[in-house]
Amino acid sequence: MLKKRDLHESHVLYELMAHPDVFPFVRQKVRSYEEFLFMTKQTIEAEERGELISRTILDEWGIPIGMITLFDIEDNCGFLGTWIGKPYHGKGYNRPAKDAFFKELFNELGIETVFMRIREENIRSIKAAEKLPYVIKANETRKSMYAQLNENGAVYDLYEIPKDQYTLFLLQKDLSYADFLYLLEA
Repeated sequence: MLKKRDLHESHVLYELMAHPDVFPFVRQKVRSYEEFLFMTKQTIEAEERGELISRTILDEWGIPIGMITLFDIEDNCGFLGTWIGKPYHGKGYNRPAKDAFFKELFNELGIETVFMRIREENIRSIKAAEKLPYVIKANETRKSMYAQLNENGAVYDLYEIPKDQYTLFLLQKDLSYADFLYLLEA
């Protein structure tokens, strides 16, 4: 479902990113394939320096369909950026990609908190974020960060995913499944 970024999938990803329904919501905007290649090289180098973590989202056949990245890593926290190509919207790829990424971030890479800043007009992403049971809307609880994101006027909503909240969600999910299996055996 996820793989480390490399240059081989750049052409496919650039074409998906350039779609007018996707491009406005991409953090790293580029206007040409050459710029995309350059940005991908920079992303790989930034990950080697510990500044970000970036993965390519794959479909069930291993075809690149989008990207998921943790930007601005500081004090074991960072900002999530995710986009999926238009042909794959509404097909159930977003949540499994996030789940796989969060498991890697929290369990293997020492990340404690993931933040999401979502443009208020990006209804698709707001709905996707608010469907996740471990996401906390943080406009009020992280007022200084929210104010900093919106210093030029209200543009973003702020969401937070703490490691403990995500871990609790996974434990509850596992316990529920185990309870279900126990009831079947009884």
